[in-house]
Amino acid sequence: MPLTKKEYTERLVDNEIKELLKIFGAISIEGPKYCGKTWTAFNHANSSVLLTKSDNPNSDYQKALLNRDLIYTDEFPLLLDEWQSIEQIWDDVRTKCDEDGQCGKFILTGSSVPVDSKKIFHSGAGRICKLNM
Repeated sequence: MPLTKKEYTERLVDNEIKELLKIFGAISIEGPKYCGKTWTAFNHANSSVLLTKSDNPNSDYQKALLNRDLIYTDEFPLLLDEWQSIEQIWDDVRTKCDEDGQCGKFILTGSSVPVDSKKIFHSGAGRICKLNM
């Protein structure tokens, strides 16, 4: 069941996201801060991981630093919000999409570009579709 917020107002991009989740293993929703990327992604996700940098040892961010496998669930689509705070997640997602070829596994959102794009080894072509909001 999607994590839709009761206050959510449907957007034009929602139909496009539904279609892309049927075609690609993952989609990356990109755009400027505060345009509704995360809010929209929640509308399509069945689980979420919030990777905002945090010192809290129980945060998703700290769990991912300890062992990235701790953040991945089988409740797809899985929203990985602020994924770029741990750049290797992009390659994890690409690999996980290759493992079974299943569509609609991941939704990635984030407002900033990765700090060190050299840590991203693959473009994600054919697995991760970029959608601009």
